[in-house]
Amino acid sequence: MRFEQLHGRISGQGERIVILSHGFGTDQNAWAALRPWLNVHFRVISYDLAGAGPDGAVSYDFERHGTLFGYADDLLDIMNELAIETCIYIGHSVSGMIGAAAASIRPEPFHKLVMIGASPRYLNDDHYTGGFDQPDLDGLFESMAANFQAWAAGFAPVVVGVPDNAAIDEFSRTLFQMRPDIALNMSRTIFQSDMRGVARQIERPTHIIQTSHDMAVPTDVAKWLNGAIDGSTLDLIDAAGHLPHMTAPAEILGVLEGRLLPGNNS
Repeated sequence: MRFEQLHGRISGQGERIVILSHGFGTDQNAWAALRPWLNVHFRVISYDLAGAGPDGAVSYDFERHGTLFGYADDLLDIMNELAIETCIYIGHSVSGMIGAAAASIRPEPFHKLVMIGASPRYLNDDHYTGGFDQPDLDGLFESMAANFQAWAAGFAPVVVGVPDNAAIDEFSRTLFQMRPDIALNMSRTIFQSDMRGVARQIERPTHIIQTSHDMAVPTDVAKWLNGAIDGSTLDLIDAAGHLPHMTAPAEILGVLEGRLLPGNNS
């Protein structure tokens, strides 16, 4: 079963289901600071993306996961296996677009989507600021291929974006855990993708959360998503870095409480 292969985990005591999907370079342990609160209010499901986790190479397929739709298929497979009829989906970084892809294929089970630091396109384009030009990405891929360990050691603190040694250590641990060729292929899939068309197709209530400064995702990207997804909300939180669920969990939980708990009208 895909859920077992991807180290699926279920916790919590609520009636409503939340699915957590992490970003590149982390694994499901990235949700540790949010999970206790979520467990009180929801039945919480998490898993490791293919290629991530302690034996990610077993779950990764270079063809299937050559596009984000392969990861979306994994998500939908898990939902089928667990007979999930409705859920709130929370995706960090690339998993924001993985959720968007899954919801474009089968929107009905997605009661709400929450995207933390998500980007539909990392490359700059006419009238679109993604944050990177192609030479930037070419240099990143070359560095990964030349010396993955050295690249990861430098990449982790820059992405964390704040002087949080515990978060840097944890992000470094999960980056180093990835097989270098899989990490390189996954990064190419993510950074060269263009999911703007998919984002425009989202018809489910969507909440976008973005830090004020993120080296991977400019605030202009979050504003673009907010404009592209009809009826979406955007919360710009007073925090920095690309991993606020690890480095600023109180700010993330404040948004989730307002957006997800019964009784709010957002």
